[in-house]
Amino acid sequence: MPTVLGIEVSAALLDRWAGWLAPDEQPFFVTRKQAAAWELTTDKREPSREERDTYLTYNVDHRAALTAWLSAGQFAQLPKSTRAQLVRAQFTYGRGSVPGVRRWARVIGPEIRQQADGHRFVWWKDLLTDPKAVLPLVVSEDFGPSRHAEVRHWPAAFPRVRELAGTFADGSGPNCFGTVMAACGVEKAEAVWMLREPFEEWLAQHTERGGKDDVPGTVFVWRDTAGLVQHAALTIGDGWMLHKPSQSWMAPRKVRTVAEVKRGTRTAGWRLERHTVAG
Repeated sequence: MPTVLGIEVSAALLDRWAGWLAPDEQPFFVTRKQAAAWELTTDKREPSREERDTYLTYNVDHRAALTAWLSAGQFAQLPKSTRAQLVRAQFTYGRGSVPGVRRWARVIGPEIRQQADGHRFVWWKDLLTDPKAVLPLVVSEDFGPSRHAEVRHWPAAFPRVRELAGTFADGSGPNCFGTVMAACGVEKAEAVWMLREPFEEWLAQHTERGGKDDVPGTVFVWRDTAGLVQHAALTIGDGWMLHKPSQSWMAPRKVRTVAEVKRGTRTAGWRLERHTVAG
């Protein structure tokens, strides 16, 4: 069983990852002028949650207002000059999963230089013939490892922490709010996309303001300049903390030190507040 970010990953989950990284059709974002010039058919199909996180659709430049959904075969049939311009445009517009050839040629072979402009490429299933070699590297690009194996004393008052620590969700959606609530005993909260409103309600009903970093049960809450909660994490004692960095299928429920979580979550305009889970 391969290990990714210090977490064992089953063959079934690895197979699902392959489908989320390289679905049968993937979105290419273009302007109206580009769609016409490259003879691309566009539609308004909504991406799945996993596609949204694979391709970072929420970060794509608003100028690329049209979406062409292409299969590997349709992409391969485009003239190479069009493929080159199309892939380069995806990187320019901020679409996710447009990796650099230089790094990946050593892993999957130099032939990827021929896919597009020789500098960037996109994932298709024929590049995942050895998923155990590729997928752990992809998932590890943006996230540090979980350090749950280093924890020596798990908090007795929060028995689900040990169960959740060092696990991946079954897809995109489950987030930091649900992870904290589940660790504190809310049934099945770890499996849903927990919105701000139910998290705020739980926070108001089950915690008190203030808390200490070195004891279990302190909920860290980061808010933006408008006061909206943006992230949450839970201390589990001895300087450790449980959190899920994002709702993405790539983000694990992981253990890091309090200092690591604070450093990794530092964002301009965010402020940190502490709450203690009521006994």
